Order: sequence, then C-alpha cells, then structure tokens
Amino acid sequence: MAAQSILASANLGAWRRASASPAPVSTSAHKVPKVAVFPILRHEAKRSVALRAIAAPEADVASSAPAIPDIDYNALAKDLDKKSPLEIMDHALANFGPDAAIAFSGAEDVALIEYAHLTGRPYRVFSLDTGRLNAETYRLFDKVEKHYGIRIEYTFPDAQETMDLVREKGMFSFYEDGHQECCRVRKVRPLRRQLTGLKAWITGQRKDQSPGTRQAVPVVQVDPAFEGKAGGAGSLIKYNPLSNVTSSEVWNFLRVMGVPTNELHACGYISIGCEPCTRAVLPNQHEREGRWWWEEATGKECGLHSGNVVESAAEQAQREAERDLWDTDAHVEALSREQLAALADGPRDKATLVVLYAPWCPYSQAMEESYSELARRTVAGYQ
Repeated sequence: MAAQSILASANLGAWRRASASPAPVSTSAHKVPKVAVFPILRHEAKRSVALRAIAAPEADVASSAPAIPDIDYNALAKDLDKKSPLEIMDHALANFGPDAAIAFSGAEDVALIEYAHLTGRPYRVFSLDTGRLNAETYRLFDKVEKHYGIRIEYTFPDAQETMDLVREKGMFSFYEDGHQECCRVRKVRPLRRQLTGLKAWITGQRKDQSPGTRQAVPVVQVDPAFEGKAGGAGSLIKYNPLSNVTSSEVWNFLRVMGVPTNELHACGYISIGCEPCTRAVLPNQHEREGRWWWEEATGKECGLHSGNVVESAAEQAQREAERDLWDTDAHVEALSREQLAALADGPRDKATLVVLYAPWCPYSQAMEESYSELARRTVAGYQ
C-alpha cells in the first residue's frame, strides 16, 4: 500500500514524496536516530538500496544511464534554488544515475553522502588524495566507508609530475611562490581526469565559505571549467546542493543524523585541505582564514571551483577600482604596497600611523570619519 513519508533535514527544509511499499530494513550498522522534531520514517531512511554505492559500475549499467538532458540549466537553477539539499541531491541522482558522483573532501561535505543515502538511490563517491592530507582525514575516509557500506573512488596525482615538482622546488615551495602550482598538480589535474568519466558531479560548495569569492554558486549549472564524458564545452553538469546553506545548518544536520566527521573539527579546524596548507582558526575568524594564510584572501582558491570564482572576484576588483581612500583629507594619504614596505623598513622623519584599509569594504568605509579625526588629532599633537 502506498504511503506518504516525510524526509526532513534539520532546519534545511522538508520534502514530501510518495513511495511504494517499504523495502526490507537493512541490517547495516548505519542508524538514523529517533528525534521528535526529525520525522524520518525508518523504512524510507534505511532502504537497503541506499547502502550500496557503485564504486565501479559495470558496462551494461553505465550504458543504460540517461544522457545529459537538453534543458535550460539557468532556469533549472532558479527552480531548484529554494529547494532543500535533499531534493537537489535527488534530482542529480535521478537524472544522471551512475554517471554522477559526489566529490568528498573529508570535511563537513560528508553531509552530501548522508543526503545521497536518504534518497534511497545508488550513488558514487570519489575523493582526491593529494598525498598531503592529514591523518585524521584518512581515518574519516575509512569511517565513512564502513558507516555507509561503500567504497570511495580515490584519485591520485600523476606520480612523475609530482616527483618533478618536488625535486625541482622542494616539499614546501607553495610557501614561497603561491599554492596554485602545487594545487594544479595534486588536485586540479587529477580532478580533470576523474570528471572525464562522468556526466555530472556533486560538490559541497557553499556561498558562506568565502563571501569574497564564492557568491556565484548556483545549485546546478553547466560546469564552466571542466569537461565530462562526452567531451567539449557543456558536457558536464555541476550540482551544489549546499549552496544556500550555512555552516551552522550543515553542522546541525550532521549532529542530528550522527554522521562521522573529521576529528580536526574538534581542534578548531573548519575548512580542511592538505596538512601543510590548513590550520585551526580562532573564534569568530572566518573558516577560509585557516587556508593558505600567507596569501591574500582573494587568492584562497585551489582551482577546483574556479568557474564559480571568476564572476565574484571580477566584481570585487571592479569595486576596488571604483573606490579609493578619500583624497580630500590633507592628513590622510593612500600608500601602495611598495610605499608601505619602504615606510616600515626605512627611516621616518615624522610620526606615522598606518591603517590597513579595504576601500571597497562597507565596514571600513564606516570608519573613515574616525580615521580622519584621528589623523587630525595626531597632526595637531605634533605642531
């Protein structure tokens, strides 16, 4: 007998769907906790088919997967923008089957795997093993595989390319000339190879991860940076089910569902990548401040999601070009990076107060009057 069930995610929206007769309850160790405010019916959340990810789909299964639908993905993104992550995940798996896979980094994006599990559909998970991950991340991979009864498809950098980079520049060259080259070898190129076997991939990108560079993250899009199985532009679809979700909402969901998480999160780590490029952050610091902390904030992207960075970064550059420090105040002077370095290193013939200021930032703009008044008082004090 058909039954109506509710699949709800903590504070992330609810989804109603009709279902057939309940399948037998799986004997997997994965348990869905009973929570009064979290009405997930046991037979829906634990259908045995959800416990099996397809690590290496057989040829006849892959060949029967649907082709990329010829639809307007901009319109679809608008339609799905108000949907819950569960609905967006279900849309991806329903339309692409074994030709879609979840990209799992070993951080809070484990929520994606839980959502895939709750849809009751088969799913695939892959991860980029850069060779520089934390031990805690490797332990999480093992926990996730056992928790869901799946096998993660690990992708590795090209051995010769990695060896050439390290032999030429050493183990920590990114501290001196930026992280882009290392990320290109260890992450971007392996990802590119992985994606050529897919028609769609599912990521854990959120807009609040990096307000300066990740505001252009639709819930679904034609991938602007990578190619899929068919090759060429437009051959890969990218889903971002968590785009409109906040970090706190993701963590509410993980705690309620009892999902395994990275041990580093309990040590002050929020955004987790490779061990040399990741550190804990202090209370109230933004999560991206724990990544590539020796570089400017606008460069804190590894290249995996460059297609979602270009537009927002360009808008930020435009704001910087249009807005400079107020130039009508005789006591305040704008300094270039070179002038600041010379001022710090060289002799000074007068007292100087330097303020690091972002002219495009509304919070800095609100402080202009205070800075100007402080400059006038400082000058008056030395006259």
